[in-house]
Amino acid sequence: MHKSIPAPNLSLDSYQDNGIVYSEAEKRERAALGLPACEPSPTGLIKKLPKGRVPVAKKAISAPTVLNEAGEYGSAFTRGLRVDLPGGVTHLFISGTAAVGPNGETLYPGDFRAQLWRTYHNITKLLESEGATWHDVVRTTCYLRDIERDYNEFNRVRNEFYRALGLDPFPASTGIQARICRSDLLVEIEALAILVR
Repeated sequence: MHKSIPAPNLSLDSYQDNGIVYSEAEKRERAALGLPACEPSPTGLIKKLPKGRVPVAKKAISAPTVLNEAGEYGSAFTRGLRVDLPGGVTHLFISGTAAVGPNGETLYPGDFRAQLWRTYHNITKLLESEGATWHDVVRTTCYLRDIERDYNEFNRVRNEFYRALGLDPFPASTGIQARICRSDLLVEIEALAILVR
């Protein structure tokens, strides 16, 4: 039996601006974060850090020759971040990366292996943009749209790629079945690399 979920209770006190309806509960939670209760927030509104604290140095990672910036199609993330820590240690956090081309287009719809190889190509270029290689990657998280159908091929390609690189040991990894951001993307991988400079 299908149970319906009631719509959110928008009281008469709800406010609508630019097509967005702000419920009383949402207005309270926005205000608690220091945002305007019922209007879009200006950029840079919240800049609070604990007294005496300096944020860690971060730099966006990009490889525009092989894939565009996610913000170009409305997503609020960077392709990766470089974080330099004291002692010459650098962490590279590569966001979930898929078979996306330099214009933001999905490449090879329906071809799982071609999408996986392009995903590795894109991540390789992101790593290279910071002087890193797959030998610096310590962890990956791998999202497959249909893990039961595609995992054997995924593992075969991954093993071939890692062996061709001479990785020993392989990075730690987790495989997850997930709905990826676009219905025509079949695989997405995020990676963490650590470099000592």
